[in-house]
Amino acid sequence: MKKLATIFCNGLVKENPLLILMIGLCSSLAVTTAVSNGIGMGLSMTFVLLASELVIGLFKKLIPSSVRIPIFIIVIAAFTTVIDYVLQAYFPDLSASMGLFIPLIVVNCIIMGRVEAFASKVPLVQVIPDALGMGLGYTWVLAAISLVRELLGNGSILGYNVLGDGYTPILFFALPPGGFFIFGLFISLGLFMKARLSAAPVNRDKMGCC
Repeated sequence: MKKLATIFCNGLVKENPLLILMIGLCSSLAVTTAVSNGIGMGLSMTFVLLASELVIGLFKKLIPSSVRIPIFIIVIAAFTTVIDYVLQAYFPDLSASMGLFIPLIVVNCIIMGRVEAFASKVPLVQVIPDALGMGLGYTWVLAAISLVRELLGNGSILGYNVLGDGYTPILFFALPPGGFFIFGLFISLGLFMKARLSAAPVNRDKMGCC
């Protein structure tokens, strides 16, 4: 159980796909102008990652090595299509605001990387905590960046004006340069947190996590 908890927590901070591994950045910066987009993108990616890792983990011994990449892509594309249709049917506004970035989950480096490097090589019991850790690690970073950008760039959170009518939005944070700036600050925070966790092995053992 301790090993599974460690695998889960690694994705949250120590091996966070955005802050530490720095993969899947393009769509991340593009959708983080609103909190709803960040959460929606993060949870969609988490679903596709979890479902894909489970399927690959279950059938990895039946997949020929020579065609594993095309099969991985087909599996990921199938679940990406599912979440795309679900969003179009039940959350049309969210689907419209994220546009092509939901279908582009199929080529997200995070999913392909975890399927290839983890799900296809480890016991199935380790697949779920890995997928959830990586997915939720991706989600919390998107949500946090979106929160800062929407609050400073529009004065709102989830579309609700929280800074009042007298607040003058700082357009910089709503534009791509603002996204890069905030993301850079979060990378610095992630590296700081990783360094602190690495410097305190006794505390991590007591927690059994991270």
